[in-house]
Parts: sequence; C-alpha cells; structure tokens
Amino acid sequence: MRRSVWRGLLAFAAAGSIGLLTMATTGADASSAALAVAAHRGAPACSTSGLDTWAAANHGSAYAGGYYDTIYLTNMSGHRCTLFGHAGVSTVGLNGKKIGSPAGWVGPAAKRVTLAQDATAAILVQVGDPANYGVTCLQPGTTQVPLAAGLRVYPPGQFTSGVATLPVLACYHRGPVWMHVGPVYGPVTGPPDQG
Repeated sequence: MRRSVWRGLLAFAAAGSIGLLTMATTGADASSAALAVAAHRGAPACSTSGLDTWAAANHGSAYAGGYYDTIYLTNMSGHRCTLFGHAGVSTVGLNGKKIGSPAGWVGPAAKRVTLAQDATAAILVQVGDPANYGVTCLQPGTTQVPLAAGLRVYPPGQFTSGVATLPVLACYHRGPVWMHVGPVYGPVTGPPDQG
C-alpha cells in the first residue's frame, strides 16, 4: 500500500504539478505523503508536537444542565500550518487515564483554519451534567461523579494528543456521551475576559 501511494505521488511530481520531489520510499508513511501534498497547496497540517494545547473555563455561559468550555491550540511550530475538522476529546484523570466516553461531534460545518506562528485556534466544548445520567456515571461505591483533571485532545487528523489542564465533571463509565465538541475555528485572540 505504501509503495503505491509513493508511486502515485512520484508520478504526480513527474507530471510537473509539484515540481521536483525527492523522498525515500522506505519507512515513509501516508501521513508524510499527505503533508507533502498539503505543503504544495499551502501550509501543511498542524502536528500535535507543534501545538500548545490549553483550555479556559467559560462557566459564565452555563445553561440548564451544563456549560461550555473552550480548548485552544496555539501554533508553536515555527511555520504556518492548518487545521480542519473536529478534534478527538476525552476527559482524563491525574494519572492520564481516560475517564468515560469521548466527546461527540456537533456542527456547524468545518472550515479550514490557517495559523501563523503564535496564532491560536479554538474548539467549543459543550459539557453536560453527568449527574443527569444517574448511577451510570457515578464512581463505584459512591454517590458522586468523578472530577477529571483535564481534557486529552487529538487535533484534527493527528494520532498523538496533548492534554489541557481543566477540571471537568466526568461520567465514570463508558456509554453516556455527556460532552460534545464543535469543529476547530479561528484564528482567535484568546479567551474572553472572565472578569
């Protein structure tokens, strides 16, 4: 499979669309090929290693049964990069282990976000009250839902994650989806004034 991807890219390069393309065909993977094509079309995809992942509580935007928080991804890669789509988000304990089910995805439609160095994109997180799901969400042997230490975030298209420190009530067991995230948007200037 890898060789056919690379042969296709090399044929594409030979046609003059990318120009001179020199790549090793052994040990490379499809994500490297995707980055090469994306680099030709503009800025490459943002990698997790080039992003600072952090979060801010927006509890002033609470609603009956939940509230909103915001995850921020700041480009620290040293070059422009792009994000497109939804991030994978789940709650984690202090030990880094996942708690409950990952967040579901909701609209609006995703738009490509290009981040300059030090620019920031955002992800709106809707956090429902896990207590609404009854005993399914309680910690074993207690009458309480767990408090997660933070949010594990897989930026769109990435297979490695960052963790944003932010206490969030969680659902202990897998099953109920009490959190939902929208697509990445921005660039933004940072969290709103919490004063």
